[in-house]
Order: sequence, then structure tokens, then C-alpha cells
Amino acid sequence: MFPLFQLLLGVFSIYGVLNYEEEMRLFVPLGCLILMLVIQRIDKGKLDRKTARKSFLESEIDKSLKKDSTTIKEQDFFTIESLLWPKSELLLIDAVHFIFKDLGFRISTGINYHSVDRIVKIPDTEKAFGVQILMSEREVGKNDPRIGRALEFEKEKREEEKTLIIASTYIHLPLSERGQVNQNHVSGELADFLIRHNMSFLTAHQLYEFWQKAKGGEIDIFSVFRKIYSHPGGVFALKGNGNSHSFSFELPVQ
Repeated sequence: MFPLFQLLLGVFSIYGVLNYEEEMRLFVPLGCLILMLVIQRIDKGKLDRKTARKSFLESEIDKSLKKDSTTIKEQDFFTIESLLWPKSELLLIDAVHFIFKDLGFRISTGINYHSVDRIVKIPDTEKAFGVQILMSEREVGKNDPRIGRALEFEKEKREEEKTLIIASTYIHLPLSERGQVNQNHVSGELADFLIRHNMSFLTAHQLYEFWQKAKGGEIDIFSVFRKIYSHPGGVFALKGNGNSHSFSFELPVQ
């Protein structure tokens, strides 16, 4: 976009020299030159910010997973940013959709429901999740309206469907610090509410880690989500033994 506009300015400045008279012959090319310089600075600033953002993401990923972020595909960086530092819930929903699809799940919009963002099915099973996706600068509280939407789905869902809330929480914290608030992604009141209604809660950070480990062959992702499907409700926590693919879940601290 910017190079094309600069080209047009260059053409217009030449046109001005050839067709305008007296002072206009000087002012038009000069004005075009100034605009071209301004545009060049804006373009360079955008490139610098993009490079800095990518370096920041790489640094955060390196610190969090102790993993070389250069192994991550270039096109995945936008998905990671939208998942862990979302600028809007629409971008977050798109990122979650992409990850489930990339992992091999069957995913669709909740066309039969207006209360959840996505329906995710485990392949070769009848097990499905109604997924409510949200973002929060702190812990998620029971009065969040999107929790109400999840409850609405819980009341109208089919027998083989389970309510799953995926939340990108503490979005302004560095990734390396989010694990330190592991038990505080939901309020105590919401934790009790989730258990009572058999609704499970997963953080976007957890989903990101599952995605990376599944792509690296460290976990069987469908086995993980079968565990989530059987989870009695509350905040889901996963323990693993290296590459043994043996997992257990924990109930949240009350």
C-alpha cells in the first residue's frame, strides 16, 4: 500500500514539474517529496514495531517453555499473539478455532446454539464440547455475562456435549508470570459454580501448551481432551510423566 502511494506521489511530482508554472512547479514536487519521506518513516516504524513484537513473543515463549521459539512457524506467531495477548475477543476466538483445527478436531460455529462460540468434537467419538471463549485482564468472576451464556448452553445441550470455558486471563502479564497465578484464574465463587454445574475451565495458556506439546509429539491431544470431557467440573489441571502420556486431573483449591 505505502510503496504504491509513494510511486503515485513520484509520478505526480514529475507531472507538476512538466505542467505547472512558476512557484507551483517548485511547491508540488517539494510537497510530494515531504509526503514520501513521512510515509517512509511511518512504514519503517510499523516494520520496527512488528520486528520488536516478534522478538518479544520469541523471548516470552523461550522463557515459558524453555524451548527454542525459532522452531515455531512464522504464520503461527499471529495466532500465538491473538491467543495469549488478544486485542479483541474476535481475534481470540479465531485463534482458538485455528488451534483446534490444526490439532485435528472437528470444529464449527455453534449454529444450533446461540450461547457458545464454537462446537468442538473429538474425532471418531460422539464426545463434543460447547466452547465459550473469553478474555480478562484478571481472574474471571461468576458475574461475567459470558459465564451466563455458558450456563445457558449447559441447560440446553445434548447428552453427549460438555460445556468448556476457555479464557485468556491476565493478558497484560508476561507469559512467564502467568503460571504463578495458576489457582487464581477464576474467583472462588466461580470455581464453586463450575463444579456444581459440571462445567470445565481451561486457560488459553494451557491450550497453547497443549498445542505445542501435541505438535512436538509429547502428548496425545485427543487423550487429553477425553480427560477434560470426563472432568467433574472446575479448573482443569493436567499432570504428565514426560512422554508416558499418563495424565491425571486435579480439582481447584477451594
